[in-house]
Amino acid sequence: MQFNFFKYHGTGNDFIIIDNRKKEFDPPAGQEKAITSLICHRRYGVGADGLILIEEDASADFRMHYFNSDGKPGSLCGNGSRCAAAFAAHYLTHGKQRFRFMAVDGMHDAIVMDPNHTRPMVSVSLNQVEAPANISPDHFFVHTGSPHLVRFVQNLGSLDVSELGRKIRYAEEWAPEGLNVNFAEKRGKNTLSVRTYERGVEDETLSCGTGVTAAAIAAGFSDKQDNDHTEYNILTSGGELVVSFRMPDDHLPAFSNIRLKGPAQFVFRGVLDMATLKKILTESNELTEQ
Repeated sequence: MQFNFFKYHGTGNDFIIIDNRKKEFDPPAGQEKAITSLICHRRYGVGADGLILIEEDASADFRMHYFNSDGKPGSLCGNGSRCAAAFAAHYLTHGKQRFRFMAVDGMHDAIVMDPNHTRPMVSVSLNQVEAPANISPDHFFVHTGSPHLVRFVQNLGSLDVSELGRKIRYAEEWAPEGLNVNFAEKRGKNTLSVRTYERGVEDETLSCGTGVTAAAIAAGFSDKQDNDHTEYNILTSGGELVVSFRMPDDHLPAFSNIRLKGPAQFVFRGVLDMATLKKILTESNELTEQ
């Protein structure tokens, strides 16, 4: 069985997208995790931070199933959501600009600007977020559909994000699931630089959508921003994103009207063969031992 795939990235956070509305992606029982991980492998497969299946949903334009590059189902992926919306606009609806899609944490909406472009700007909504847990003066826990620790630092560029992030991600206090770790540096009024260690990828990625959203919310919380529309420009290794939200108030004690906006880039498309993938798994000791 052969099936098409599409490669996208959102500010360097890259994904393989498969239109699975007809259930063409159907790994053998018990090999779902291994096949997904193989496809995402940067030497044996296509290579990506994650895999996205686009499926039917009775209450939305599509359902997005996201898997980390380790093959395990993931929590909400912000940049993946933006890429999924760009894919849907270009390949499923041929120009539609507004979508409702179902993700693991519920319903979201997306706006795709210039949908026929290979690199449209895409804005997606995130669900309400509770006030950050202030663990220490510069450390915050924020759940933006995925769990994140935000640590404000100086000299962000000199940090070993992979080493420091891995230690925090696997710390006993966050066991057993762990979390994503974001290091953020304030660059002036409402501007942050952010680097993220992502669980499931188990390394630093060039960008993380829910991570930069968590960093912006933590900054708004610590800066005591106004209740009205608040917006942060976020600089990542892969490009620039914009996060906007409304601060909590007496009427609604949570962050609301949250949106993540940035470019979603089509890279290439191709065809994968399930029989070939199964053969690679059988022949590769490195993969079968994972």
